[in-house]
Amino acid sequence: MTENQHPEVPPASATPATAAMPAAPSGAASVAAPEGAPAPADGGPRVGGAPYSEKPAGSRIKIDMPADGDPEPMRPATRMPKWPSEAESGSAAETGPTASTAAAKTEPAASSTPAAAASPSAAKAEPAATTAAAAVTAPSTQAAKPAPAAVSAPAAKPGPAAKAGPVAEAKPEVFVEQSPTTMLQVRPPQEEVDRRVAAREQAANTKPVLPRVFQVLLAVFYPVVLLVLAIRLVTTNAFLWVEYHRPGFPADSFGFSTDDRLTYGSYTVDYLLNFAGPRYLGGLVNDKGVPLFLEREVAHMADVKSLIDLAFLLGLVLAIVMVIGIIYLSRRSVGGVRRGLFAGSIATLVLIIALGVLALMGWETFFTDFHKVFFANGTWTFYTDDTLIRLFPSQFWSDGGIFIGAFVLVVSSLTLAFTWPTKDRRQAVTRAKRPGRRAAAQ
Repeated sequence: MTENQHPEVPPASATPATAAMPAAPSGAASVAAPEGAPAPADGGPRVGGAPYSEKPAGSRIKIDMPADGDPEPMRPATRMPKWPSEAESGSAAETGPTASTAAAKTEPAASSTPAAAASPSAAKAEPAATTAAAAVTAPSTQAAKPAPAAVSAPAAKPGPAAKAGPVAEAKPEVFVEQSPTTMLQVRPPQEEVDRRVAAREQAANTKPVLPRVFQVLLAVFYPVVLLVLAIRLVTTNAFLWVEYHRPGFPADSFGFSTDDRLTYGSYTVDYLLNFAGPRYLGGLVNDKGVPLFLEREVAHMADVKSLIDLAFLLGLVLAIVMVIGIIYLSRRSVGGVRRGLFAGSIATLVLIIALGVLALMGWETFFTDFHKVFFANGTWTFYTDDTLIRLFPSQFWSDGGIFIGAFVLVVSSLTLAFTWPTKDRRQAVTRAKRPGRRAAAQ
């Protein structure tokens, strides 16, 4: 074959099966093509009226022939095919088996269809001539290029998506267990399950103890603190001044004026509130130089001072505990302060009403029994001309009792009114215990 001679290619009408047949004897004659068959452009031999093509049958390009018979020269492609992206390759890998199966099914048809479409009439009319021509040219064709089936195989080469299909299909499915110790979890017996459920329900229904304790302490301490506060208001110079200047207060029949009473009475009240000893009262003298208080009077006032100090100290401690309880309940128990003060106001009202009834039934008896409880017998009785009786007659103590009872009654009634469990307050407590429903209602 010379340099300018085109290499021989298999005939277009030959199929892979025909090209693979054994070569015919060299003496076989060529069969002439039918009349009217066009000659090949490059002057090459013809077999069965079909010209040779420079491209294999599986990769030929359809060219529109012009009227003059000369095809338009081939031009290089202006744009190369675009390879699929990684995302497209991944999606194609999922459908890989389907794509590869479709390619395998269509590959034989693609390699054989062009040959059948090239010259159907020649294949039917001259089967012997076609077979003979293929046998004559078989050695040269095999020497020049591989068989059509081998050439057409790259044309039907599956793309990256088709290659990834079998790999994706062959990838084994791995089961990942959520909990490696699932098989180790053994359900306990039903008795143990019931016991745990009962303990959980009991813990959920059990209320904290400390809020209950503080509520009880508020209810118990409230009457005591309120009573001590009322006593503290009585033991002041202001109350003493109001008593001595109020209309109807009895005058001293032994010569003390209102100013004398206010002066000497202020000494007595100051002694109850300060830290001075008995000499604070024992050293007082009148305008004649006579001691103002007798020794037994000073001893009784010392006992009163001790009782007052103890009451004030107890009231202060209980008030501090109440403040701590109110702060705790306001943060930990919704409505706890209200319930504690409500119960305390009820207890105070019951106590003060009972004491008031006893005092109204007989003030002298009530006053005497009170002294018998807190003082030794014989240390709290005096004559009418003693200084303590002249400064603090029976009317003074009855007025003091009325003031204490009225003050405690008014304050406890106000507390009861402000802490009464109304419908809105009960609903507020219920919503606070169930914040999820409260939020849903809003």
